[in-house]
Amino acid sequence: MKLYDTLNREKKEFKPIYGKRVNIFVCGPTVYDYSHIGHARTYIFFDTFSEYLRYKGYEVFYLQNITDVDDKIIKKANDLGVDPFEISKKYYNEYIQDMLKLRVNGVNLYAPATFYINEIIDQVKRLLEKGYAYVTNDGVYFDISKFPEYGKLSHQSLDSIKAGARVDINENKKNPADFALWKKRKEGEPFWPSPWGDGRPGWHIEDTAITEFHFGPQYDVHGGGSDLIFPHHECEIAQMESVSGKKPMVNYWLHTGLLTVRQERMGKSMGNVINIREILKEVRPELLRFFLLSSHYRSPVDYSPESLDLAKQSWEKIVISHSKLKSLNAKESEPVFVAEINRFRKEFENAMDDDMNTPLAISVIQSFIAFVNKNMEKFSNLDKESALTFLEDIDRIMKILPRNDSSVEKFIEILLDTRKLTKEKKLFEISDYIRLKLRENGIAVEDTSEGQIWYRI
Repeated sequence: MKLYDTLNREKKEFKPIYGKRVNIFVCGPTVYDYSHIGHARTYIFFDTFSEYLRYKGYEVFYLQNITDVDDKIIKKANDLGVDPFEISKKYYNEYIQDMLKLRVNGVNLYAPATFYINEIIDQVKRLLEKGYAYVTNDGVYFDISKFPEYGKLSHQSLDSIKAGARVDINENKKNPADFALWKKRKEGEPFWPSPWGDGRPGWHIEDTAITEFHFGPQYDVHGGGSDLIFPHHECEIAQMESVSGKKPMVNYWLHTGLLTVRQERMGKSMGNVINIREILKEVRPELLRFFLLSSHYRSPVDYSPESLDLAKQSWEKIVISHSKLKSLNAKESEPVFVAEINRFRKEFENAMDDDMNTPLAISVIQSFIAFVNKNMEKFSNLDKESALTFLEDIDRIMKILPRNDSSVEKFIEILLDTRKLTKEKKLFEISDYIRLKLRENGIAVEDTSEGQIWYRI
């Protein structure tokens, strides 16, 4: 398996530090508002990545932070006249609900920053002791001039970063690009006691304090959106490698590409922010996952209802085929197609092993579905079992097949029995009405030689 490392700008053979154990850290959201489909793009990919590693036999620990103290949270709280922790708690809970609906359940631990204040203070203290940081009237700052490699992840020189830094009104900072490790208390802000006065952590320090606590100074994979490469991930490297003296902090940096809406960057000023909770009122989570995984994770992806509809056509073919295969009365005979099915599995794995090439993997799935549809009637029981196992493994990794609800299923079966009875009595208007109403509610029905089959759309 090879992964593209942002730091080295090349695909590298995947070799975890501890054999078959893999430690992954991904930057979670700042919980001051509802999560949007840009978040979905990143977290669906890393969920798929972690599940694929588990499929390959790795023991994965996937850690994600939650920024629950931040300028944006404080501003929203002040605007609404409420406690900042009321805001962060509300949107943290909303985020978790969104992830559950998207079937993003590969994360082992969510780590809110405020749970790690002691670890953050300890890391700032050690940076000061080693001479990488300094105290000012308003906080503690990291001195980028003490870390000459600052800029190596974003492939910028330290001189160009200094020259390009905006003029900062804080005259106490040695360099305009120096960044805050600890912010001293201001009126109306949450705070914690520290050796440098009451205050709160800077944004970047929370991640390295959390990962050092759980993984130590070095680990396997760090992920996030490409918008975080500079300065956020750049600052993480500077902090962790300075305080530990060990390099590299991370062996593989993975970054997802930008998501746009109709070729425009998503933003409140554009009025085109699409929240996860809103889109899931109209779109099944499995279809949204399929759509987002149809683009390579490092590539930009453009969302529009038209592009989603196009993806839906391909997705439905997979769902229909899976339903037909489950309902198939296969023959009691020697298997004929198991070797061919295993060939498709190998092609799928080859695509995923090549820097998680999900669009190529989906192309393999589509070819497999065409093969199944062509040969299904000739399948033996073992052929059927092999094909279903492959599709269920795909779903275990990508989570693109609709989930079943036993209570809903029973109700659907009652309606289908009713429809069958009305057809037998030639009450076609009623049978067509049942079929139409089921489709309007996301259930498609097909009449086959094996009887009625249904699937979610």
